[in-house]
Amino acid sequence: MTSSTDPKQWPTKNYTPRHTSWPYNPSDFTRQDSSNDTNFYSQPRFVTHIDDAAIASLREYYDAVLPRQGKILDFCSSWVSHYPPAIEEASSKGELQVTGMGMNKAELDANKVLNHGRLLVDLNENPDMATALTEAKLIPTAATSNELLDASTNVVSTDYLTQPVAVFRSLLTATKPGGTVHLTISNRCFPTKAMSKWLRVSEEERLEMIGDYLHFAGWREIEIVTLSDGSVGGGQQGPVGAGNLQSLMGYLGMGRRDPLWVVRGRKEG
Repeated sequence: MTSSTDPKQWPTKNYTPRHTSWPYNPSDFTRQDSSNDTNFYSQPRFVTHIDDAAIASLREYYDAVLPRQGKILDFCSSWVSHYPPAIEEASSKGELQVTGMGMNKAELDANKVLNHGRLLVDLNENPDMATALTEAKLIPTAATSNELLDASTNVVSTDYLTQPVAVFRSLLTATKPGGTVHLTISNRCFPTKAMSKWLRVSEEERLEMIGDYLHFAGWREIEIVTLSDGSVGGGQQGPVGAGNLQSLMGYLGMGRRDPLWVVRGRKEG
């Protein structure tokens, strides 16, 4: 993936397709709470869903990979997008157009980096993101236009999508050739709203599943990036007893942080 600044060398693994046909069943995408998501998200939640250390890692990652010009979509967005100061500055100057797509108007209105529109869309009811964006005149109807999305982001919300391939296929339509998608994953969720299979499998399998979603939706160059394995210092600890406070805290089970990964892909062309 091409970065806009010198990127930190996060551990990165190429996704390798594991299946020749769609491997999941409708039951995998059922949820404990199948009620309308609009009701669930009707009250604003002005909180962050990953800890401060994870947010700092995500901002560093975004600083390395997101463009400073063009168009970005933050979908399943909220009152904060965790973008770094350089992205916020580009947005404030109008050099970068940032659109938010989410479920709560108060949260989206509070997100100051969104300078190019805010859309209320329930992707489980309407996974056609491209049509929602074109109807709002936020991207053109011509698929060959250079005014499509350069990049899109999503933070700890992929596990709530009941029609992920439809969502990511539509997002592919809304993205220009060479454009990218960045799906941030942790182990935090509202369990009653997460899809059933997500709650039954390991973290590693969750990442492979998201790779499957992107692959079957038509994305390519899919990679899994580890921003944090959840341990102090990202797992790079010295020996206990060597004067290393981080190591001692880790040994005692202290100083843990939220794990964080990104599954990303690129549109061909």
